[in-house]
Amino acid sequence: MDAPVRRVRMGATATTREARGDGVVMLRSPHPLGRYPERLTERLEHWARRAPDRVFLAQRDAAGAWRTVGYGAALSLARRLGAALLARGLGPERPLAILSDNDIEHALLGLAALHVGVPYAPISPAYALLSTDFAKLKHVLGLLTPGLVFAADGARYQKAIAAALPRDATLVVTVDPPDGRAVRFGELAATAPTEAVDRAAARVGPDTVAKILFTSGSTGLPKGVINTQRMLCSNQQQILEAMPFLADEPPVLVDWLPWNHTFGGNHNVGLTLYNGGTLYIDEGKPLPGMFEETVRNLREVAPTVYYNVPKGFEMLVPYLEAEPDLRARFFSRLTMTFYAGAGLSQYVWDSLDRLAVATCGERVMMVTGLGATETAPYAICANWETGRSGHIGVPAPGVDLKLAPVGDKLEARVRGPNVFPGYWRQPELTRTCFDDEGFWCMGDAVRFVDPSAPGRGLMFDGRLSEDFKLTSGTWVSVGPLRAAFIQHFAPLVRDVVIAGHDRDDVTALVFPDLAACGALVAGRTPLAPAALVEHPAVRARFQALLDAFAAAATGGARRVVRALLLAEPPSIDSHEMTDKGSINQRAVLANRAAQVAALYAEPPSPPVLVARLPA
Repeated sequence: MDAPVRRVRMGATATTREARGDGVVMLRSPHPLGRYPERLTERLEHWARRAPDRVFLAQRDAAGAWRTVGYGAALSLARRLGAALLARGLGPERPLAILSDNDIEHALLGLAALHVGVPYAPISPAYALLSTDFAKLKHVLGLLTPGLVFAADGARYQKAIAAALPRDATLVVTVDPPDGRAVRFGELAATAPTEAVDRAAARVGPDTVAKILFTSGSTGLPKGVINTQRMLCSNQQQILEAMPFLADEPPVLVDWLPWNHTFGGNHNVGLTLYNGGTLYIDEGKPLPGMFEETVRNLREVAPTVYYNVPKGFEMLVPYLEAEPDLRARFFSRLTMTFYAGAGLSQYVWDSLDRLAVATCGERVMMVTGLGATETAPYAICANWETGRSGHIGVPAPGVDLKLAPVGDKLEARVRGPNVFPGYWRQPELTRTCFDDEGFWCMGDAVRFVDPSAPGRGLMFDGRLSEDFKLTSGTWVSVGPLRAAFIQHFAPLVRDVVIAGHDRDDVTALVFPDLAACGALVAGRTPLAPAALVEHPAVRARFQALLDAFAAAATGGARRVVRALLLAEPPSIDSHEMTDKGSINQRAVLANRAAQVAALYAEPPSPPVLVARLPA
């Protein structure tokens, strides 16, 4: 598309490259990282002085009106809550745990903990609300030994509280206390701040543990990633130097991304605070029946930057196409869009460009990068217009990026002030994740866009742990194949698991997008998932797409010859899905061994779709 891109002030992208004799390639920015605070709440104090009445956080109340907290009030409440945490003996041995979703009270408790040096852990609500055995929640709370646990709605979290709450932990709720031992949030907020708060804040330094963010590995058991104050502060400075336009005007975000994840809780909340912006807490999600709340919020609030996962952008496009007023508001002051978590389908990218040009005569820059909970998360980013998914860019200022040969791929390994020191109370895990030069091994493979021009950046090349060999000895690069499959079948596929280890051919277990599949079926009565995946119209469409995907493949390692549509979604209790909705490839293949066997049975059973290849 030839239309111009809306201009914003972006940072330098220069990158130096050093090739070593052992096959390692070192990349780094030639620009040194600028100064940053020793603790994140220095920025809260700064904006409380500079703009005390500016709205920092906004959230709808029960009547649908926006309730807000300004920077001055946020600092005052953080000091009061900090006094309450200290009075209850919280500290590194007895941290704060938060079970519930994003809300203003959650944010204020987190700021209080950051201010007085109490580590806090926002825990995935899925561990308390979607799980049936609470195994992950028990594991996390046992590892943490929290002194105080916050769950906004006591009634909603009652089962999880009864099953997993430590006996010596104080329970705090906003509404509906489940028993007499619970303390109301308002009681904590009424605590008078004392000199102890100022003394505690003065002791907080770069190495102070700020957060413990839990992430699930290939085993499915959550491990606690230590986030220090240095990590959070240096990372925000890295973001600002890559995207200096964020300082030109206070950013406005409309954001749903969960704060128990590094993208939502570190990147987006931190970006708002660091640059004196406003965060409208979006209680919608990119799921059927929940995304309407996101659209409602975007009808009222025009963001200046918009962050989402690919599915969120995909679900937004039809609303932008159907509502000219929504489209005009959404693009009115938008400077940048940013996706993460998965590859963005090209048709979604092109649709957003087309809608922006039709609305305001220019495109809005879409960028992405590669990071992790262990990198706070910003580490690599393409802060320029790339035009295609998968282009992750160059290392941030202050990051040393080591590309280490692993088989026929290059693994990304990072070192810098934004990289974590280790896992919480799990030294054995910490020892195995750093190499002998102190670089954290990401487990992600990357490749150069142009090996002769490192400044053009890197492409994501899949997860090393997911790749496998066919019986022919050919390696299957699962990450790029999954991304291509999902893009080709969009919007009908929510996720896919690639099979074929020690087999002759590649096959796929497909988790369909039930809402998109339902649109293929005539009639107003929604079908049950099992009936939907067997419906002739759905199977016919998948068959045609599978035929085309197989015919276009350039070799056996990229040709999916059979597929099976799964009616049963991935299970969080069986470790098939992480709390952020990512598929655990190994767990799905192990748990659904019977379906994998069906993919390779001869003759294939009727539910299996077999690609029809041209002669």
